[in-house]
Amino acid sequence: KEVQRLKTQLDQYTDLNEEQKAKIEELMPEEQLRSFRSSYLEIARQLKEIQQKEGDNAPENIQQLDFEFVLFASALVDYDYIMNLIAKYTQQQPKKQKMTREQLIGVLSSSANLMEERDDITDYINTLEVGKPLNEQQIKDDYQKFKEEKIAKKLSEIAQKHGLSTLALQQFTDNIISRMIFDAEKLSELFEALDLGWKERTKRELALMQELIPVLKKKAEGREISGLKAYE
Repeated sequence: KEVQRLKTQLDQYTDLNEEQKAKIEELMPEEQLRSFRSSYLEIARQLKEIQQKEGDNAPENIQQLDFEFVLFASALVDYDYIMNLIAKYTQQQPKKQKMTREQLIGVLSSSANLMEERDDITDYINTLEVGKPLNEQQIKDDYQKFKEEKIAKKLSEIAQKHGLSTLALQQFTDNIISRMIFDAEKLSELFEALDLGWKERTKRELALMQELIPVLKKKAEGREISGLKAYE
C-alpha cells in the first residue's frame, strides 16, 4: 500500500525530465508495480470477505484493516477500457503478439475498479483465442452472454445439490432481481414439494441462501435487494 502511495505522489509531479522518469522506472518498474498491486488487491479482497462474513466475530486485527481501495483505483482502467483491450488482444496475429493473455489479466488485476467483475472477466479471457478477432461491441455482448451462462450453470448446480427444480430456482431468482425485493414466502414455496417439517425446511432454506446470496448479488450488479440482509 505504501509503495502505491509513493507512486501516486510521484504521478502528481508533471515537471519530471526524462532522466528522472527513467530513474523512477528503474527503481519502480511498471511490471513489478502491477504485480504488487494485483497481489495486494487479491489479499485485500479475501480479508474484506472475512470482515463482511464474520463481522464482529472476525479477528480484531482483520476488523481494523483499512484497505484504501481508492489508492488502487485507476481513471484509465474502467470497463470500456478493458473490453477494448480484450478486443485488441483477439485481433493480434498469433506470431506477432504484443500482449499476452497473462499481461492482459495483469492489467485487469492491478486496478481496484473492477474487483467485483475480475473473476468473471478473467474466466472469459481464458476462453478467447488470439487470431479470432472480435470488436469491442462483440466482446461486450459475448461477455454478457458468458456471464449469464455461468450464472445459469451455477444455479443448476445449486438446485441439484438442494434437491430443487432448476427452472423453479431460476424463476425464483429472476423474480427477486426484477423487483429487487426478497420474498421469504416464495423461498418457502420452493421446498413445498419436499414435504419437510418446519425445522428441517428452515435449515434447508438457510443452507440454500448461503449459496444463493453471492449469485443474487452478482445479478443485482451493485443494487441493493430489499430484505436480503436478514439472510446474510
